Amino acid sequence: MRWQLGRRSTNVEDRRGSRASGPVVGGGIGLFVVALIVALLGGDPSVVLDQVAPQGDQYSQPAQVSRTQNNDEMKDFVSVVLGETEDTWGDIFRQNGERYVAPKLVLFSNSVESACGYAEAVTGPFYCPRDQKVYIDLSFYQQLKNQLNAPGDFAQAYVIAHEVGHHVQNLMGISQQTQRLQQRSSREQANQISVRVELQADCFAGIWVNRTQQSKQLLEAGDVEEALNAASAIGDDRLQAESRGYVVPESFTHGSSTQRVRWFKRGIQTGEIGQCDTFAAKTL
Repeated sequence: MRWQLGRRSTNVEDRRGSRASGPVVGGGIGLFVVALIVALLGGDPSVVLDQVAPQGDQYSQPAQVSRTQNNDEMKDFVSVVLGETEDTWGDIFRQNGERYVAPKLVLFSNSVESACGYAEAVTGPFYCPRDQKVYIDLSFYQQLKNQLNAPGDFAQAYVIAHEVGHHVQNLMGISQQTQRLQQRSSREQANQISVRVELQADCFAGIWVNRTQQSKQLLEAGDVEEALNAASAIGDDRLQAESRGYVVPESFTHGSSTQRVRWFKRGIQTGEIGQCDTFAAKTL
């Protein structure tokens, strides 16, 4: 990805080196154990995190952190990807007579306090609808490369685009509707709704790829394959097979590898929101 040519976003909030105050009281620890499991099954644990009452930002004095050249370059990379999502979704919302409100992206190290509660780095990247912020510890990218076998800068860009996809769902009112549906559903039905939410976020990430390439031509040979590999690597079936040795489809919350790749590719190929209606699809 020729990301150095992209526009840098000013919506990156660097909290690396700050320590969060600790787990929230009243069920926070239990919720984040569940959130960790969700993260290991594909990424965004926002449905779980949103069950925690807002606690406000509480930080101690920043710890001493060594900012290596590579770390600063990764921050620069993240700001470019975020800037490109802002341009893409800003254009799409304008074309529909609406205004896109860009999310903030928070970089943190080890742990962080969000409006959705306390989270540690092991939770993985997540979007908090209560403060409209994406949270990521950059060490996750090493996990993506070394543990999930999904290397490459465009695989990393896909992660951000997916979380921004959840922000788009929030702005469109989809998140609120699906959460209400889940509250009235059985666990298995709630899982199925969650799968459709996640696959739509993958499709929205694909829209970003389509529109960015058309307008900026930032992609290089192999970039799309890197992102598709990342989408496949975090499929529920693949993660369950690797961790348990067997697969339980009714427990899926993010979709199988095949489904995630299929909907990501649909967004890439069409570039249209109307093609990402996973809730109306009879077959995922």
